[in-house]
Amino acid sequence: QVDVAAMVRLFGYVDVTDTGFIVAVLSIAFNPLFWNVVARWEHKTRALSQVFGSPHAACYCLGAVILVLNCVRSHCFTEAMKSQPKLEGWDYHWTYYSGLAISAVGTLFVISSFLALGFTGTFLGDYFGILMEEKVTSFPFSVLDNPMYWGSTAIYLGWSLM
Repeated sequence: QVDVAAMVRLFGYVDVTDTGFIVAVLSIAFNPLFWNVVARWEHKTRALSQVFGSPHAACYCLGAVILVLNCVRSHCFTEAMKSQPKLEGWDYHWTYYSGLAISAVGTLFVISSFLALGFTGTFLGDYFGILMEEKVTSFPFSVLDNPMYWGSTAIYLGWSLM
């Protein structure tokens, strides 16, 4: 038997019926679904590469779309956070600065991952046939598996605390 008391308490603090919350959850779920489906479709058909005239142009276009979708997701997340109830016991300076520190570490991982991988390495270039010379093992990949995902998660966690 599962104890759901913690989930019941959590849902007491989150208004899951709020439109902003629903839109944020949908945008968070949609983004990786979209780019993975499009990348796999490209890998099978090479249709985007044909339309754009080259794999690089197609990858850059998909990367731009992903960046725009990420901006939309961040906006939806921010608006949802504004409309949700705040935990009164967490409304302290230390919570804000902890969130700021967690976001800073997340940003370090995201930016350093991007710099290590480059644009096409970050934005699914391998699905377009754009392969790197060798596996990236420098920082932050020497510290974490999937530093881009962990970094993004840390940014949103920190943002939530702030």
